Amino acid sequence: MSATAELFNQHLIDPEICIRCNTCEATCPVGAITHDSRNYVVLADKCNFCMACVPPCPTGSIDNWRMQVKSSPYTVEEQLSWDELPAALTDNELSAVASTENGDSPAQALTPVSSSENNEASAEVKALLSASVGATVPPWSAAHPFTNLYGPKEPITATVVGNVQVNEAGTDNETHHIVLDFANLPFPVLEGQSIGILPPGSDEQGRTHHARQYSVASPRNGERPGYNNLSLTVKRVIEDHTGNPVKGVASNYLCDLKLGDKVQVIGPFGHSFLMPNHPKSNIVMICTGTGSAPMRAMTEWRRRQRNSGKFEGGKLMLFFGARTQKELPYFGPLQRLPKDFIDINFAFSREQAQPKRYVQDLMRERAIDLAVLLREANTYIYVCGLKSMEEGAILALRDVATEHGLSWETLSQTLKKEGRLHLETY
Repeated sequence: MSATAELFNQHLIDPEICIRCNTCEATCPVGAITHDSRNYVVLADKCNFCMACVPPCPTGSIDNWRMQVKSSPYTVEEQLSWDELPAALTDNELSAVASTENGDSPAQALTPVSSSENNEASAEVKALLSASVGATVPPWSAAHPFTNLYGPKEPITATVVGNVQVNEAGTDNETHHIVLDFANLPFPVLEGQSIGILPPGSDEQGRTHHARQYSVASPRNGERPGYNNLSLTVKRVIEDHTGNPVKGVASNYLCDLKLGDKVQVIGPFGHSFLMPNHPKSNIVMICTGTGSAPMRAMTEWRRRQRNSGKFEGGKLMLFFGARTQKELPYFGPLQRLPKDFIDINFAFSREQAQPKRYVQDLMRERAIDLAVLLREANTYIYVCGLKSMEEGAILALRDVATEHGLSWETLSQTLKKEGRLHLETY
């Protein structure tokens, strides 16, 4: 007689509400998440149910499960083809799958995989998890965020009221500052949150384009205070990460928008990458390129507080990297901010006749001042930009802490637990 079929709760991602932000794949310590140009999916043979990917997901799309016969999980190919999650199988349907596998009667018993087997993680995985330093909880004084007010099936319509290039014309990385107005429709956002843009049209398979995620670049009271609007920082994508020519669907759509155009928006998203409300909090911002969007939002909110007399001395320190000064967005406006308001440090990696410098190099150069802030319990650190800069920034923080007599192992876990070190890289 054949062995009874085992069941397991297969981990899946809902393609309808996933905004393809890459948070799950970047967070997974065992490489159990992959993607193509369309969907993010979970590899059943690699997922160890550690749940590391669930808390950081801004939409909750990662927290989906379907009972399956262990020997016949949904394949990667099946998941990549989905436009929506399949319905959960009934007991009879599961028995039918099991009987096909075993050659048994459909009525034969099915055996669930034990929870201990589902959740067992290797020592290597546990070590990787313990090394993770990014917080999944917001600062204690952060304002309450609203999330997922509008989904892909019922997006909100915004009107374009501004679209300007915010780095020097003629540069390779053309970057635009785009302002969207929601009129009288509710769309509250906080600094550090993001939205999804639904580009019009369809892909080569004839399926409608999925949403693309963009961080909000304006403070909570709007790009134009008193109006129901927000801004985005968008780089026109004209090549892939290997340098091959490719036209980014959403980025080119957004950069080409004209005043008065209508845009379909979903969200907002994000419940942890939020700034502290306490006016004496110190904020250290580390970013590259369009990763400056949430940093701009935080800085502008603090600037408005300062102008209204509500600023109480919390320090702002910015480490901003780009290939060249011409490519760096918002360079001019940043230069006009008062020196006693924000401590700005630029790193350029491709400036002619200049040595390559990255944000981590600047952090080490400013180690004394950075260490002072690391010692203070009211200091919050935000890292946003390309995934490749995350490791360098974290290692620089570790080196600065160690050099000045701080235990990085203790400090990093304190920062994580207290919602004081936030990572948003892609």
